Amino acid sequence: MENNHLISYLLLTPLIGGILLLFINKTKENAIKYFGFVISIIAFIISLFLYTGYDITKSGFQLIDKFSWIENLHISYHVGIDGISLLLVLLTTFLTPLTLMSSWKAITNRVKEFTFFMLMLEVGMIGVFVSLDMFLFYVFWEAMLIPMYFIIGIWGGDQRIYASVKFFLYTMFGSLLMLVSIIWLAVYASTSLGHFSTNLIELYSVGPTIQSTIQNWMFLAFALSFAIKVPLFPLHTWLPDAHVQAPTAGSVILAGVLLKMGTYGLLRFCLPLFPQASIYFAPYISVLAVVGIIYGALVAMVQKDMKKLVAYSSVAHLGFVVLGIFALTQESIQGAVIQMINHGLSTGALFLLVGVIYERTHTREISEYGGIAKVVPIYATFLMIASLSSIGLPGLNGFVGEFLILLGSFKSPVLNNWWFTIFAASGVIFAAVYLLWMYQRVMFGEVKNPKMNNLTDMNKREIFILASIFIFIVWIGIYPSTFLNVSAKSTQKVIEQVMPTKTLSLK
Repeated sequence: MENNHLISYLLLTPLIGGILLLFINKTKENAIKYFGFVISIIAFIISLFLYTGYDITKSGFQLIDKFSWIENLHISYHVGIDGISLLLVLLTTFLTPLTLMSSWKAITNRVKEFTFFMLMLEVGMIGVFVSLDMFLFYVFWEAMLIPMYFIIGIWGGDQRIYASVKFFLYTMFGSLLMLVSIIWLAVYASTSLGHFSTNLIELYSVGPTIQSTIQNWMFLAFALSFAIKVPLFPLHTWLPDAHVQAPTAGSVILAGVLLKMGTYGLLRFCLPLFPQASIYFAPYISVLAVVGIIYGALVAMVQKDMKKLVAYSSVAHLGFVVLGIFALTQESIQGAVIQMINHGLSTGALFLLVGVIYERTHTREISEYGGIAKVVPIYATFLMIASLSSIGLPGLNGFVGEFLILLGSFKSPVLNNWWFTIFAASGVIFAAVYLLWMYQRVMFGEVKNPKMNNLTDMNKREIFILASIFIFIVWIGIYPSTFLNVSAKSTQKVIEQVMPTKTLSLK
């Protein structure tokens, strides 16, 4: 187990950068924007070193950094990555500079505070994905709430206070249940380990030995907390409000990274720590996932607001991810991991594109548009590719994840029922309905609103941001092995932890 400070440097970069930012005169807005952007680019470069330093042929945690924090309780600063967390860290550090760049013109008040909160949010998100100590994980999980609360509450829309408070209360409620379960688990571990422990690697050996009734309760406390964050139906009601009211940068990070913290938590904690409970509850959670897929799509169909439509599409897409996780085959879990990345890219791109047009027209009502493809052809092309990616068109990223999830859930020994796959697959058709219908109403026909004739097409900055995302949308669609190989050993390890005798390998 090698010791490495690279992950610590990655966490410290936006943390120190954010603190230094506070000393810049707030009247120097351009300097603040450039400084924040450069810090986020440095963090991205460090994450690329993580990628090059990671050995994909090994299944355990790598690049581990650990030192004692609260000695009496055996709580440590303990960070490390495996293939699953590496992909999510890369997604986080990739999207953060793009969101800062996207808000260059959109955020004009309190620029210094906005940039500070975005950098602090990056610290929290990376911390969640790299923590190998349950106490440390909880600290990052809660810390991340604060900057997101302010980003929605200060720079959001008309109903921003309502949306930010709702987001905070929902997540806080789930977090408290998780905190109780962490303490319960750590105290329980003291009987077999001889000391109170929040070390995740130690707890992996303790969790499966817990009596099934207690394991079920612990699993439910963790799962509820993560399900709120996903959000899994019927715990999703905070999401549309938060998305619609958040500024564009907030929506992109919320959809691109924050929702993945819920699905990551299910994979990292619920499955390996409580294997018997995971198998017992898998069919019930999969039913909720499939309901979410269909419900999210049906509600998206009737939306009049472009941003709300994309927000409800997230409920449907994350339903696919949860189904993949609880199908408990390597195909489905590989599909779930890659679909987390795909959703971050595709839905992030859609929110950016809604933001681009909103900055010009100050409306998101679909009925206000129509026929603008002739006026803004570059924008029309980008929106079409992002929509097809979200639908799951073969050749683009969405198809790979959905195909693997449907394949894995079809042959799942836990679900053992092909109806899950049949109903989930209908979500692909519904996605085509609401996204293509939205595209047709916004882009084609006659220009109904005379103001739309004066629209300006995307500028170089906007084209650069979207093109950066589209490179990966096409890359994953055409050659997904680059990314699947990173998580292959880690997902196989998860399956072995849950069902050591029923491992199914993905060739």
